[in-house]
Amino acid sequence: MENKGLLFIPDISGFTRFVNDSEIGHSRLIIQELLETLINANQMGLQVSEVEGDAILFYKFGDLPDLAQLYQQVEKMFCDFQLHLIAYEQRRFCQCKACSTAINLSLKVISHYGEFADYNVKNFNKLIGKDIIVAHQLMKNDIKQHEYWLVTKNLLSEPPPDFKQWMQWNTSSKQTEEGEIPFHYTQLGQLKKELHPELFPKINLAQKRKMFTLTREYDADILTVFHATGDFHYRGRWQEGVKEVEMISHYLPRVGTKCRCLLDNGQSTIFASSYSYRTDRIEFSETSENEKNTVYFTLEKMDVNKTRLSLDYYIEKSMAGEFLFKLFDKKKIEERFNKSLHNLDGLLKEINFSSDADLWEKVGPNDEIQL
Repeated sequence: MENKGLLFIPDISGFTRFVNDSEIGHSRLIIQELLETLINANQMGLQVSEVEGDAILFYKFGDLPDLAQLYQQVEKMFCDFQLHLIAYEQRRFCQCKACSTAINLSLKVISHYGEFADYNVKNFNKLIGKDIIVAHQLMKNDIKQHEYWLVTKNLLSEPPPDFKQWMQWNTSSKQTEEGEIPFHYTQLGQLKKELHPELFPKINLAQKRKMFTLTREYDADILTVFHATGDFHYRGRWQEGVKEVEMISHYLPRVGTKCRCLLDNGQSTIFASSYSYRTDRIEFSETSENEKNTVYFTLEKMDVNKTRLSLDYYIEKSMAGEFLFKLFDKKKIEERFNKSLHNLDGLLKEINFSSDADLWEKVGPNDEIQL
């Protein structure tokens, strides 16, 4: 059994069209996040042989795996993949074609048991054997819907059990130059109906006191104003005192994540955001890591090209703290935000959504700004 094992390939459906029809700057980052999601969902101790553009070749030497355990791995990867897409769709700022169509991507999984061996080329671990070819040939088949789990008869000669009430197995085969490869497959799309996407973090303002409110109207549509205020790559261009903002946990910009705000005076602060979206009203907040202060943004659609932005500044409730804030900080902070809102007017006249991908082309996955 030394050279026998499981070959397991999750393959992103819709990848070719996605890459051909969208900007490479964001499409590559979306695919990178999705592939990392699949690797992080590995719970069977599978080894990664290589990442193949839109797929990952996993393997594990040993006896035939338990099919129920194998299904749990398929379900974990499929659901984590879909939850990641849903979360990004709900939180994204960008309106480019890559970001707006990423939600249409899905996943299929090929699983095969056979004989193969591994070898090293420099720092790369490669696999070789006829069953490696078989597994890859199965990625091209005549299954019409591309959200499925394919199991070869090397893994199971009879139709597998139904792990879910809705599960239905079909039998087919792949004709190759070396002969026919029989397999079973079942659709996985029903799993999307069982998902429970993570809710947006809700901000609790009950323990905070509003210290001032600033309001300004802009001759721009609500999404453009949201894009300008929420996308942290623009923050240093309009908010006074801010040099740049670094996202902490993602490659692409979205709300609900932590970021590090670098100030002109050399200091930095970490804050997280909450988010609520309607087509005519968008609200989001930024709270410092120590929860001492919160800036709450409310965008209201006044007309197709008219948006009202309200900025509320809160601090933690405390008689002493509120007194000291009014005495030493309120005037200068309010003036700074007033100037910021004035700066925003100039930025809005420059923003062009079609140029967003060009901006992100300059940001690599290992750069200091990790979005």
